[in-house]
Amino acid sequence: MRVEEEYQDVLQNIEFGVVSAYRNHPALVDHDVARTLEVVMDSYKAEKIGRPPRPVALSPAEQEMYDAVRGMCEWRLGRAALGGAVRDAPSIGPDEAVTVDEILLCLKRLVKSVHFWNRGAGQRGYLDSIVQFIR
Repeated sequence: MRVEEEYQDVLQNIEFGVVSAYRNHPALVDHDVARTLEVVMDSYKAEKIGRPPRPVALSPAEQEMYDAVRGMCEWRLGRAALGGAVRDAPSIGPDEAVTVDEILLCLKRLVKSVHFWNRGAGQRGYLDSIVQFIR
């Protein structure tokens, strides 16, 4: 089964974090999204091998996106409750939680999607394609 089919809900949850930041910072472009998702991926890769994440200087908009995406990932891992606009979301139980490897798989798929849409539709191709589906 393809990642898009098996993890559709996780992918949409992560994209909700991206869109939340984009709505607050409309100057964001696909490059910012890809960079931020890669920083989140690095943080989970570092966790897996027991090293601290590499220090990265993010813009305020990228930092907001990082916090939203990382928060969504932590929720899907069953480690944290959601805050902000989705604070009434139900907790993720142990049987519904995903693994760090599954989060990494989803993040990798989203980065691939960002590059695909960016090549075909310009500097906000990915953002323009997902914003219409995330409320």
